[in-house]
Amino acid sequence: MQLSSNLNTPTTRSEIKSTTIYSLSWRFYAINFILLAILALVFLLWSRNENLDIALSRMWFDPLTQRFPWQHNRWLDLLNHRILKDAIIAGSVLLLLRGLYLREGRRILVALLAGCGPLVVGILKAHSAHSCPWDLALFGGKAATFALLDAVPANSGPGQCFPGGHASSGFALMALFFLWWPERPRCALLALAGGIVLGLLMGYGQVMRGAHFFSHNLWAGWWVWLSQVLIFAGVSFWVNKTRKRDGSH
Repeated sequence: MQLSSNLNTPTTRSEIKSTTIYSLSWRFYAINFILLAILALVFLLWSRNENLDIALSRMWFDPLTQRFPWQHNRWLDLLNHRILKDAIIAGSVLLLLRGLYLREGRRILVALLAGCGPLVVGILKAHSAHSCPWDLALFGGKAATFALLDAVPANSGPGQCFPGGHASSGFALMALFFLWWPERPRCALLALAGGIVLGLLMGYGQVMRGAHFFSHNLWAGWWVWLSQVLIFAGVSFWVNKTRKRDGSH
């Protein structure tokens, strides 16, 4: 009798619930897709009018030497481009391994979400005709700049610089939102905000080096969150549909 009572305590139910893959409401997805649509319009206007991007990059460009002085800065490269990125990758791998060891589907899914966002950005970046600021004639290079959705000029340069790949590593931490949302919504929102801030900071470090325009990083965050929301929606729908079907037998 005592054993039966212990198994039905709220603590036990909460512990079981925290390891499962849950479903989010249609309202959640509607709000997110509306916000993403609004942000896409804002980012598109920003990218079409390149003046703000160019102004931010010129703050870190030396017209006398025709180069970005911070491009090969050892500390900026070490802290922002290596240590932070490697720490995020290591943390995601550890989360995945812990999820596999404990057989916790939610941890496994969140770890995969953290990797899928940067993967999507990497694929888009690899097929982009937009070159990095340090390759552009505006900043001492040879390539032509062109606005997003414009025709690609003949001298577009090496390309492969849109969206911002490095910033996507910081934005990947937004996946932690899905780990904590049901039981600890405050932690989930803090994780979401932290991922946004870290992505923007890591992206701005690349702006300082001349590796990206700032809008490249904004689009990186947009694509990371969109991919994470869509993948979570698909996986959670499939898992819970399977769970209900198996429970009906």
